[in-house]
This record gives sequence, C-alpha cells and structure tokens, in this order.
Amino acid sequence: MHSHGIYADEIVGKAYDRKLLVRFLAYLRPYSWLVVTVLCILPLTTAAKLAQPWLIKLAIDNHIIKGDLAGLPAIALYFLLLILAESLLSFFEVWLLQFLGQRIMQDIRLELFTHVQRLSTSFFDRTPTGSLVTRLTNDVEVLGEMFAAGIITVVGDVMLLAGIIGVMLWMNLQLSLVIFAVLPLLFWIAFRFRGKMRAAFRQVRSKLADLNIFLSESISGIALIQLFNRQKLEHAEFSRLNAAYRDANMPVITWDASLYATVEALSSVAVGLLVWYGSGEILSGVLTFGALVAFIQYIEKFFAPIRDLSAKYSVMQGAMAALERLFNLLDCKEILPEAASDIPLHEGEGGRRPGEGVLPFIRFRDVSFAYKEEDFVLKKFSLQLQRGEKVALVGETGGGKTTVTRLLSRLYDVNLGSIELDGSDLRQIPLQQLRQRIGIVLQDPYLFTGTVAENICLGDDKARGRVRLAAQIVGADRFIERLSGGYDETVRERGNNFSAGERQLLSFARAVAFDPEILVLDEATASVDSEAESLIQEGLRALMAGRTTLVVAHRLSTIRDADRIVVIHRGEKVEEGSHDQLMAAKGVYCRLYQLQFRE
Repeated sequence: MHSHGIYADEIVGKAYDRKLLVRFLAYLRPYSWLVVTVLCILPLTTAAKLAQPWLIKLAIDNHIIKGDLAGLPAIALYFLLLILAESLLSFFEVWLLQFLGQRIMQDIRLELFTHVQRLSTSFFDRTPTGSLVTRLTNDVEVLGEMFAAGIITVVGDVMLLAGIIGVMLWMNLQLSLVIFAVLPLLFWIAFRFRGKMRAAFRQVRSKLADLNIFLSESISGIALIQLFNRQKLEHAEFSRLNAAYRDANMPVITWDASLYATVEALSSVAVGLLVWYGSGEILSGVLTFGALVAFIQYIEKFFAPIRDLSAKYSVMQGAMAALERLFNLLDCKEILPEAASDIPLHEGEGGRRPGEGVLPFIRFRDVSFAYKEEDFVLKKFSLQLQRGEKVALVGETGGGKTTVTRLLSRLYDVNLGSIELDGSDLRQIPLQQLRQRIGIVLQDPYLFTGTVAENICLGDDKARGRVRLAAQIVGADRFIERLSGGYDETVRERGNNFSAGERQLLSFARAVAFDPEILVLDEATASVDSEAESLIQEGLRALMAGRTTLVVAHRLSTIRDADRIVVIHRGEKVEEGSHDQLMAAKGVYCRLYQLQFRE
C-alpha cells in the first residue's frame, strides 16, 4: 500500500544562515517594541551578573581577610538585591521572549496556511498531506523552541561574555590571557560541529515528515487495513520509518553531547589554569585572594552561556533546518494566475462580440490538457452549452469526463485551447467571481467538522438564510429533522456519523444553498442507493431548472432526459446528441447503454 520512498520528504540543500535569519527577522518588525524592551533589559541583567563576583572580592579582601566584619552586612544586602534584580529581570526577559515567539509562530502559521490555500490543485496532486502538516505544525513549533532557547538572549550572552572579558583583563591581564588560551580551541571545535549538526537536523526533519505522511495515510485508511488484514505489514513499515527517525536523531544527540562535554572539559581546564597560575600570583603579591575567587566565579559565569551554547546551538540548527523547509514552501509559485479585476456579468442569452452575434454561455475551444507533461487526457475537445441547457458527459473510466469539470471550475488551466464563459476566457475572470457562479456536487462528498447547518452554508452569510429551504428541495430535511440536534447536529470528522447517501444529500443541499448559475454533477448519485435517488430526483429537477448543468454519469439511466449527451472516448469527443439520437446511431453510446442494461 505504501511505496518505499515515493512519499519521501525532500532534504533541502545547502542554505546560508545569514540569508535565512535576515528573512526571518522581517517577522519581528511588527513587534519591534517587544524586541527593544528585551534588548533594554539585557544590559541590566548583565550588569547584575557582573557585579556579584566583584562584591565577593570586596567582601574577602576588605573585610574577611582583614577581620573587619563591620561592612559585611551591607555587602550581603547589596548582593541579595542584585540576585533579586537578576531574577526579576530574567523573568520579564523570558516571559517577553515567549510571548514574542508565540506571536511570531501565529503569524507564520497564518501566512503558511493562506499560501497553501492559494496553491494550485496540481501541487496537492504530488505533495503528501503529512508533509504539509509537518511544516505547518512541527517545523513552526521548532521556531518556538528557538525563542525559548533565546535567539535574542544570545545578544545578552555576548554582552555578558564581553563584560567578563573586560573586567578580567582590567583586574589582571596576564592571568586573563592564560585562561583565554583555551578559547581558540573551543571556537574551532564549535565551527567544526556546525556543518555536522546542520546536516543531521535536515535528516531529522525529513524523517519526521516521512513518519507523519505514513501516519496520515494509515489512519485515514484504517478500515481498509483491517479488512485486508494488513496490520502486520503496516506495523513493519511503521517500525522501519520509526527506526529511521530514531537513527536520524542519533547523530544530533552525539554531536550535541560531544559539544557539551567539550565545553565542560575546557571549563575545567580553564579553572585548573586559573588555580595554577593564580596561586603563583598570590604568592608573589600581584593578585589578592579575593580577586582569585572573583576570577573563579567569572570563569563559571563565562563558560555558563558557552555551556548552554551547545543546547542553544542544537536548537538553532534545528530552527535553520525548519526555516529552510518553511521558506521552501512559501517560495512555491504554483499559483493559478489571477485576473486583474472583476468583469461585468452578462444578462440574458449570452454575451456578444462584434460580428459573432449571440455567443454560447460556455464554450470549450479545442481544449487539450495533460496532468503530466505530454500525456494528454483531453485532446482538442470542443463543446458549447447554452444557458439553461443540461448536457451529460459519458464514457469509459479515465476518458477525461471529470477533467472537463475540473477545467471548467479552473482547478487547472488548459494547456492548449481555451474555455469561455459568457464570451470571456476563464483566465480573465477572477477565481472568486468564477467559482461563485458554479456549484459542484462530487461523487465523494466532503463534510467538515461542525454542524449540519454549517456544512450546508459553509459559513457564507447569504447561503445561511437558505439552509432549510435547500435541505427541503433535495429531500435532506427528512433525515435532518429526525436527528436529535436537527440542523445543529454535530458532524464528526469527514462526516463519519452519516451514511454515504446522507452525506451526498447534504452536498446537494449545499449546492442549492449557494444558488449557482452553473451546476456541475460529477457522479453525484453514485453513492446514493436507488431508493434515496428516487427521493431526490424531484429536488434535482428543481435544482437544475433554469441553470446550465453539466452532468458526469456512469449510471446512464440518470441522464436520459438530458438535452444533449456527449460521449468522450480517450480524451476526444466521439458522439453528441440526445438519448434517442445516439441510440438510433448505434455507436459507442448505444453499446454502453446495452452493456449496462442487458439482462
């Protein structure tokens, strides 16, 4: 059921942190006041941290060693105030950063979802749902972790490190240089780890997407899995993907642990160098004991952000990999070109052009279309529909019937030829205006989580007032009124608390509620049994009255009263006429009809 690698998520190629961060910083502009507030807090927090070891030095050198304890209570009070100030400032810093992170994630999710809604249908034909869900959820959450780890507090860490270096150099130049001898090695190791961790995080994000894709498919098709006893095979495939995700995380854990251990070891080396060289300085009278203690504390404060850097670095690399994937989705330009502005709607029996007289309401002009490269599903297909006419499309499965309805709704653009509505090319009509004029009922109706009424009107204010009337027209009111909640009855995910026929009746009611000019019925009664179909035939006739209707049907009995029947064979129109005309011609339609109704 699942083909190995067919849904494998793409591993994004090399990208530069600077470019990603510069682009990401644009999302901070609406909240610049928050960023400025945090940046103002950082120097105060840094100052509170730097002052604490200095107070300890004063306490040791000026009071403890000299035996003068009179000033110690005041120093202890100042020390306590500094700790309280640091704690309070750190609280506001973390809270503001988390608040900022949540707002940024909200904005990015909204932008991603809006962008995804605008993408063409062809994009979704080849992009697994699980991959998109991963980008909209997990990848965005990684950005929240980046704020929690402190993307802006990195500035505070740099300020603290610079302050400690300055204070230590001012206190004792030689001792500071001895300690800083370990820094070149530390920076070299961090630089070497950078590329390794980025590559590892790309693999993690990719394997997580693969896992989500598999789960999305398996949960959606759980009934089929159970019916065909595929539980063991699905378990084996999930175990493989789960193990691949685990294995992808192992290099991240290894490099993260290695960087942390390296920083910890170099911190201990620095303290050892400090004690070794500082002891000699004390014996020679160049350094006081209080200064040595202050140096030790400054070293601990110096390596604390560097030690945390391993965790922050890990999160930042994960965020860079997530940003690559998010921006890759946002950069996708597979969007149908939009017309510049609305065009006036014609009234009456069609539009006019100079020298052409009355035009057909809908006209397909030598339309050719391929989903994949040159594999054309439709070949020079031409068809004209007048206002109020009912035209049926019949033919073998895969012949191109549904493709005609998709092109009319402009889910895809034609490769060759054109489609005109009221004399205007569909590509010149704004999509929203075009689709407001078309009502579609599909073979597999889709219901959203919500109420029955919400599924009929889809939140549209105009359609909301026609919900009950629409349900009455198609006969859906018969079962709706039997529900305990009536029109407020809850519809569960995909409408699985309704039968297939009931879901189809609701989709009919939805089409009526929007009162479209053009009605497209794509195998609309295929999932409705014969008894239910007979109940809605009268409603369908009322629905189609005065509307231009295009019907795709395999059940030929449902389209005998069509004004015209068009037979499509391998993407080409081969026959056209009424039921009686086509039966008399004894061509393709006649053979299809006889095969379907023979004893």
